Amino acid sequence: MFRSSCLTLALCGLLSACGCAPFVSHSQLTAAQTQCRRLNEQVMAQQGEIAGLNTHRREVEDNLIKSERELAALDKQNQAHLAQLANYEREREQLYSRLGVRGGALPAGVGAQLAELAKRFPQLHFDPQTGLSKLDTDVLFATGDAELRPEARDMLTQFAGILRSKDAAGLRLMVVGHTDNERIVGPEVRQEYPNNWHLSAGRALKVADFLRACGVPESRMGVAGYGQYQPLVANNSSGSRQENRRVELFLIAPEVPVVGWTETVTSVYR
Repeated sequence: MFRSSCLTLALCGLLSACGCAPFVSHSQLTAAQTQCRRLNEQVMAQQGEIAGLNTHRREVEDNLIKSERELAALDKQNQAHLAQLANYEREREQLYSRLGVRGGALPAGVGAQLAELAKRFPQLHFDPQTGLSKLDTDVLFATGDAELRPEARDMLTQFAGILRSKDAAGLRLMVVGHTDNERIVGPEVRQEYPNNWHLSAGRALKVADFLRACGVPESRMGVAGYGQYQPLVANNSSGSRQENRRVELFLIAPEVPVVGWTETVTSVYR
């Protein structure tokens, strides 16, 4: 129907150009038909483009809806992780309060030495209020491994020297390993550390063994591994997972009770 209308319009145009003359030459008719075919082809091409654009628009809309749903799910999951972390922080604060490790937990000389050591080694994070020293395991160990890097030994050697000082003679040390929530990769590594519990404990043991070799008495140290279950931040990026991979060194005053140390909780073992 479009082609007939097009031809009619073309013929009318020719008739108008000729002063409404009743005669149309064969060449004029052929030209009108050619123009009509071209216009029809252009219309069909444009209709095809419109159909393609509509298909693409529907795909974009479907992807947008899917992305919005995934974003909402991730946001809900992130809120749950934040709530879990807040609970961990409250529990940790309550534990610190019960154990009395807030404010003046360390002798002044020991705290000053650890603060100076932390300035020289950025991978060592020291909190003077709690006596907590946190070590980034990416500096201490290769990914998925529990063998100390050579560059970590100098820092731990100096840390051991502080623990052997007269001011720190009465302090105990708890070495605690943590991992991110990634699965252990590599069959050889999994054979030795089948899960993050084993890896976190293995890393803490490596640090404790090195400190023992540097002269820190075994009787003053304890070791624990928490695996992936005590994160500092949600494990939702490579940076946050790196922050959660850590070894913590808790210096504990003699009067603070520690589970498992019989001389600090004597009422339990009587």
